[in-house]
Amino acid sequence: MIDTENARVVLVCNELQPNIDFFKERLGFRLDGISPADAPKVALMSGRGLSLELRKGLEGSPTHLRIGSGQESELRAPNGTLVELRPSAPEVSLPPIQQELVITRLQSERGWGTGRAGMQYRDLIPGRLGGRFIASHIRIPKGGPVPDSVHYHHIRFQMIFCVKGWVRVAYEDQGEPQRLEAGDCFLQPPGMRHQVLESSDGLEVIEIASPAEHDTWMDHDLVLPSASVQANREFEGQRFVFHQASQTPWIAHVIDGFERRDLGIGAATGGLAQVAVLRPRAGHKPRAPWPSPKEFLFLYVLRGGLALEQSGGEGFQLAAGDCASLPPGEAWTLGALDDQLEWLEVRL
Repeated sequence: MIDTENARVVLVCNELQPNIDFFKERLGFRLDGISPADAPKVALMSGRGLSLELRKGLEGSPTHLRIGSGQESELRAPNGTLVELRPSAPEVSLPPIQQELVITRLQSERGWGTGRAGMQYRDLIPGRLGGRFIASHIRIPKGGPVPDSVHYHHIRFQMIFCVKGWVRVAYEDQGEPQRLEAGDCFLQPPGMRHQVLESSDGLEVIEIASPAEHDTWMDHDLVLPSASVQANREFEGQRFVFHQASQTPWIAHVIDGFERRDLGIGAATGGLAQVAVLRPRAGHKPRAPWPSPKEFLFLYVLRGGLALEQSGGEGFQLAAGDCASLPPGEAWTLGALDDQLEWLEVRL
């Protein structure tokens, strides 16, 4: 008798042979076993990452299968099973953006929740601009090994900026694990495999991604760290970035009175995103009109105080740990409340 202990999808059949023929001829499955030989009631088939058990005479309702394919269509098996053929790697779906002004304050222990792998999350854009963007403040109070596995994301954009502490992460084709420290940043291209290994006590990072809801897939076959190093490898048109604050000079900003440390993300994303840390020049408390975003502008205050003034509207003062998402089409003036100010700025 055929072993039926292994995991597989069971499909109900009134007649076995027409369904065997359908999965072989229309979908390219192979027949792995059949029983009993004299009057078959069970057929085991495999293909496209699935193991199927076709069973004759078992009561039940038709099944719905979704199979990765280069084409997109729907087929119906003789037993009524609906087979959806869909692209294996569909394009990232971006929901229509719903622009709004969002000011989020750091409120001590309020607003934190527990998420993946025991990490604590604070949502910095609760409405997520209609699902187009997510910004999270993530922390690990007690450091040590992180219970993570090799995974990747089906995504348009994702970056990790370290605010406090450190974290070690292994990345595909980047050799030994990288240690991200305060002021450093990773750009994680779409589809790039990675694994969080360990962190310090009190780790805090800012993670920004688009879209807000995206698929995360585990890779059970790849082992990290990688022996190979392909520093300039492209993943869906983007390159991995490990920005180290200690190795990057400050340069004058085009807006007088400010200077910036570019994180290299513009070049690595083909101009999709521009990310920098900004501050007033030494001894200055400048105030200047600030360029409106085309799609997304996010400011996170790292230290000191920042003033935002909306033309003809309300003004806001942001302290360390506060952040703002500014909609396009508005005229803003930005000012430094003190010469300790530093903020992270992300534009798409």
